[in-house]
Amino acid sequence: MRKAWDAIIVGGGAAGLFCAGVSGQLGKKVLVLDHASTLGEKIRISGGGRCNFTNLHSGPANFLSLNPHFVKSALARYPATEFIKLVHSYRIAYHEKHQGQLFCDDSAMQIVEMLMAECARGNVTIRHPVTVKSIVQEANGWLVQTSAGMEQAQSLVMATGGLPVPAIGASAYSLDIAKQFELAVVEPRPALVPLSFTADAFDYLQELAGLSVSIGIESGLKGIRYGGCRFHEDVLITHKGLSGPAILQASSYWIEGEPIRIDWLANSDQSGAIRCDDLFGDHDQRLKLTETMLASLMPQRLAKAFAEQCGLMGRKWAEVSKKDRQALKNLLTDWSIKPAGTLGWKKAEVMLGGVSTKDLDSQTMMSRKHQGLYFIGECVDVTGHLGGHNFQWAWASGHACAKAL
Repeated sequence: MRKAWDAIIVGGGAAGLFCAGVSGQLGKKVLVLDHASTLGEKIRISGGGRCNFTNLHSGPANFLSLNPHFVKSALARYPATEFIKLVHSYRIAYHEKHQGQLFCDDSAMQIVEMLMAECARGNVTIRHPVTVKSIVQEANGWLVQTSAGMEQAQSLVMATGGLPVPAIGASAYSLDIAKQFELAVVEPRPALVPLSFTADAFDYLQELAGLSVSIGIESGLKGIRYGGCRFHEDVLITHKGLSGPAILQASSYWIEGEPIRIDWLANSDQSGAIRCDDLFGDHDQRLKLTETMLASLMPQRLAKAFAEQCGLMGRKWAEVSKKDRQALKNLLTDWSIKPAGTLGWKKAEVMLGGVSTKDLDSQTMMSRKHQGLYFIGECVDVTGHLGGHNFQWAWASGHACAKAL
């Protein structure tokens, strides 16, 4: 038996639930369909269970897309401050952890519960677990055949996310629907994902496993897709290579076969840069050992590793020639390593690529080819940096769509 809806939203994740809540409270009759038995699992496991739900500084520069201008309209109309107001209204305590990243003090489930409460306020109907078997466009809307029967709606919103974390039901269904209706899809690949390295690429650092260092990192400088990047973040040395926020950020820009470059002496404040210049110039501490000098700029164990690598361990700084000093400086500020690959979808936090923005209206998220067909959230070719930006895109794109329904 058919029942007419103003909108059917396929996908009960961050973007789908938020869009449903907003549109429902605007008076729309909304149905959410999801194949999972438990909704919001990706929200629940995010941020170590505390959900990095947005970033104070989220803006267009924090996103990758073949069309970098696409995000501007949605982000401007629903910035991070608006979502923070919603969080405040539910009395959810939160804190800023690093570079504007906001996390729940208690649990990520508070964000899931808030989204569900917003849907309840909008009288949204949610059905799960339900499998969508087919989607057909008709003259006056959309027919959605599900495992629970046929549904009819004026508008259809695809919000099934991307391919990361297949263990919790991730799929390419939104991309499949885009292709079914002849929308272009930018080939997806894992992003914000750990990179793998061959053992011989960093053998002299393996004994430092567990050490975390603040660095500068560059990746994708020869990229033809999104250009290059430079981040100041922490890198974690592991038995298998390098990990941590710096590597995750670089992975979104990394191109197979290209190296990433690390500045071990990078520092976010000016004093670090001055000390670095002083170290390799004239100074009054020439009788100190090389490794002791380096230890003024980096952890002692790391300083010893680099001194040994350059054959300068145990040598007084005064005995090191200008040529060797320059070689050491070059090694530390432009250290190059070529990743072997990524750890794939199982370890990726988000998907790079997706439904091409050239086929979507940036103000409404609607297909330019099919009236009433929308794509929001991760399935769109918009990928945020680490630190709450991908959630902010879910809220902003969901809000833009909801206002247009």
